[in-house]
Amino acid sequence: MAAHVEGQQHPIGIYLKIWGLLFVLSTASYLVDYFHLQGYLRWFLILAFMLLKAGLIVAVFMHMLWERLAMMYAILVPTLLLMVLLGIGALEADYTFFTRGVFFLKGLL
Repeated sequence: MAAHVEGQQHPIGIYLKIWGLLFVLSTASYLVDYFHLQGYLRWFLILAFMLLKAGLIVAVFMHMLWERLAMMYAILVPTLLLMVLLGIGALEADYTFFTRGVFFLKGLL
């Protein structure tokens, strides 16, 4: 008698396609360095490929694609909020750095 398998089963083809896509994205990421791209284009491409790969891994291999909306919100909203707060902190850090420079130089003159 065959054992009853509980839970959701996904076709292996989905995983193979995602592995192939991850391979293509990783190759493109390495090609950025191979072609010696520099400046903002280099960093934009590296970050874009990184985020695409991370999104595919989370969506498919961590099964977020098939989760309930409430579970996705419970994981994605705090992550996005943390990223926004880190961005605000980075902007504030620049302001603080430049303000300190102005006052320290003022005291030296």
